[in-house]
Amino acid sequence: MYADQFQIYHGNANPDLARKICRYLGIEPGPVNVFQFANENIFVQILDNVREKDVFIVQPTCSPADGRGDVNLSIMELLIMIDAFKRASAGRITAVVPYYAYGRSDKKDQPRVPITARLVADMISVAGADRVLTMDLHQGQIQGFFNIPVDELTAVHILSNYFKHKHLEDLVVVTDLGFAKRARTFAELLDAPLAIIEKRRRDNLDRAEVLNVIGEVAGKRAIIVDDDVDTAGTLIETVNALTGEGVSEIYACASHGVLSGSAVDRINDSALRELVLTDTVPLPPGKQVPKITTLSIAPLIGEAIKRIHRGESVGALFSSEVEFTQEMLLWEDGIAKKLDIRIQPGEGPDGPDVTEGGDAPDKGPDSTGDSGRDGGQGKGPRPPGPKDEQGGSSEDRPAAWLRQLATTGAGEGEER
Repeated sequence: MYADQFQIYHGNANPDLARKICRYLGIEPGPVNVFQFANENIFVQILDNVREKDVFIVQPTCSPADGRGDVNLSIMELLIMIDAFKRASAGRITAVVPYYAYGRSDKKDQPRVPITARLVADMISVAGADRVLTMDLHQGQIQGFFNIPVDELTAVHILSNYFKHKHLEDLVVVTDLGFAKRARTFAELLDAPLAIIEKRRRDNLDRAEVLNVIGEVAGKRAIIVDDDVDTAGTLIETVNALTGEGVSEIYACASHGVLSGSAVDRINDSALRELVLTDTVPLPPGKQVPKITTLSIAPLIGEAIKRIHRGESVGALFSSEVEFTQEMLLWEDGIAKKLDIRIQPGEGPDGPDVTEGGDAPDKGPDSTGDSGRDGGQGKGPRPPGPKDEQGGSSEDRPAAWLRQLATTGAGEGEER
């Protein structure tokens, strides 16, 4: 039986996301050294006692934003960290993998090819993980590749809420057959019809050929929904096909923004009005362009971690019981900002500037975890953990603020 306390640790793949999750929960990341020797061997050392602790390792299998590493290095860091915690007698080890690489290699679609998604799942299990927390796998059946419990979150509600607050009219949601089930949920949340893109991927190319657009799209605003954007080749093919069908405006959103190769240049040169991503994969400064908006899933993952630790339902995160977690915030350096509902991309990270009073939220946690205005100095010390400082209450202050925002923020957004 693991101890009552839990701790979050992270590797080098996406430390900013891990720090935002910790900020949401009101805790500090656990101390751990993860680095490479001169011979490129990875070394991991845990710097505090984790015996019988409930440990969560945040490590998406992606390239770090600083360019010092790649997908395969991130996977090895995750495996070695899991082994280190297992040998340090951690009570339970949860691998938090917001982005699961090799997800497209989930079947034998050609002769003599591997099923790498299953191989990675086996390695995580054999390394010693007790469960996995992930988000929007390329295909849901990848959960079955694991012999340990898997909790799969989705960014569909977060992304749909972002577009709901933009108050766009005459919408149609566009997706391919592989993402159709989750896209239907997205379309229902926006009360919009669904159109399907028929595409064909030839050989091992990073782009697919768009064959047909199935559904009525002419004269509408289209929102393309997918699980990830890699080279953006397929995305731009879809944009061009929709333009040819007479779509008036085109937006796109995805859970994972890999944006490899010349993806950003393709997006900038296209008719796409805005691309909305989450921060499961870190976005290097050179790829942060006005057409790309990034929403943080730190509150969602933080709430899931808290529920896993307490033995509560994770599925309830997507019900009305805790609807506050779906109220979309822009998190920058772990500081909650106002919802960005701008119509024109490029007006700044939190909407158009105002001339009086600033545009920081009146209430909410600041960079110290206190309830002062963003950018100001909080008066209280940072909370030591997910419990309230006064004792008795099991609810952390950021979560309480999010609940308050859910009841008041929507009305404020409609008045703008």
